[in-house]
Amino acid sequence: MARRDDLSDAAGHASAVRAALPVTVKLSPVLCDLFPGSRREVSMVAATVAEMIDELDRLWPGMGDRIRDSRPAIRKHMNVFVDGSRASLKTPLAPGDEVYVLTAISGG
Repeated sequence: MARRDDLSDAAGHASAVRAALPVTVKLSPVLCDLFPGSRREVSMVAATVAEMIDELDRLWPGMGDRIRDSRPAIRKHMNVFVDGSRASLKTPLAPGDEVYVLTAISGG
């Protein structure tokens, strides 16, 4: 039979492992073309979409301004989806989430 301390340690370890799991961010090719050296897929630890954008901007300076405006909000021509649902800057991210940052397509 497991001791209470052992169970507590195991629960704490599982929690720490989940917290360390990154989110996967997939960037549009158009956005990557603007930032040489950027990658279409990036793994990172972020608690919200705003933190994710801050990290993208740290990796590739200026990328944050392409995604977020000064209000701040996600720019009209950008779309951010977390596990298939449209996101805002306040959308929380959980370990293992997939985030897509897409540019809007328009034309006549």
